[in-house]
Amino acid sequence: PVVCLLFQRLLGLVLHGSIIMSFFQKFKLPIYASGIFILYFYYGILQERITRTLYGENKEKFIYSLALVFFQCIVNALYAKIMLKFVLQQGEDVTRKSYYASCSLTYLLAMVSSNMALQWVPYPTQVVGKSCKPIPVMILGVIIGGKSYILRKYFFILLIVIGVVVFMYKDQAAGATDVTGLGLGELLLLLSLTMDGLTGAVQERMISESKTKSGHMMLNMNLWSLGYLSIALLVTGEMFSFMSFVQRFPEVLYNMLVFSVCSALGQFFIFLMVSDFGPLPCSITTTTRKFFTVLGSVVIFGNSLTGRQWIGTIIVFSGLALDAVYGKASKAGPKAVK
Repeated sequence: PVVCLLFQRLLGLVLHGSIIMSFFQKFKLPIYASGIFILYFYYGILQERITRTLYGENKEKFIYSLALVFFQCIVNALYAKIMLKFVLQQGEDVTRKSYYASCSLTYLLAMVSSNMALQWVPYPTQVVGKSCKPIPVMILGVIIGGKSYILRKYFFILLIVIGVVVFMYKDQAAGATDVTGLGLGELLLLLSLTMDGLTGAVQERMISESKTKSGHMMLNMNLWSLGYLSIALLVTGEMFSFMSFVQRFPEVLYNMLVFSVCSALGQFFIFLMVSDFGPLPCSITTTTRKFFTVLGSVVIFGNSLTGRQWIGTIIVFSGLALDAVYGKASKAGPKAVK
């Protein structure tokens, strides 16, 4: 009887585990999306708190974008290393080092230029501007990654473009005769979007050629990014000015630590989604959650939007919602490039 009872309990655990695994496999995409949504919502709030807070009596601003991303990449790399050693069983990584080198460089430039843009544009503008991310991911995925998309997906992406143009358009003041065009913040956002597209295209090749897994992708991209950032911090001298800033305002380190932990956990979900479903569904997920980050920014930090900007926001996220429901994946997967 004792043996039978133990066998029944063991069988129950096995069946329970199989049910859990079956549930996970069935709802893998929404689980990944929920992880990205929750973690990056708080990540966005912390990012604005760090970069927009005025510190001390002299009301100093945090302008150390390279140092912030460097801190973030350290935590990301440590987390990926721990996951690969103790949790994930992803075998040997056969991905070309050149892919990691180029992908991490474009990923890094996208992140740094996006953070730097916050010095010239409010956070809601940065968020909606970055909502264009599916556009370069799609275009460069076709050119470099060999992807092919159904016609209605292009229409949904066009909606996103129109919405962003409506949001970003600057009303000319009454009596003004000069047109300044795009400012430095907007140009940095354009650079960030271009780098996002290149990152997605290289990731398409990595997955199609080497079946690159999430843990290996996260670890290697962050290690390469740390190498690039170390050189940039020394050349620009930002490392020393950042250390001086932290000595004056040590409280910023706590926000940076929590910010980086959210980034590491969120980035792990991102790489899981990229390795299992590809860069485009991931970019759509990350941009959809930004609508609620915009609302959180408006409520918590008092950033106001004009009526026209609200219309642009609605158009952008209508396009994202339609794409999520009706613009299912591409007609054909990426072609392997030898």
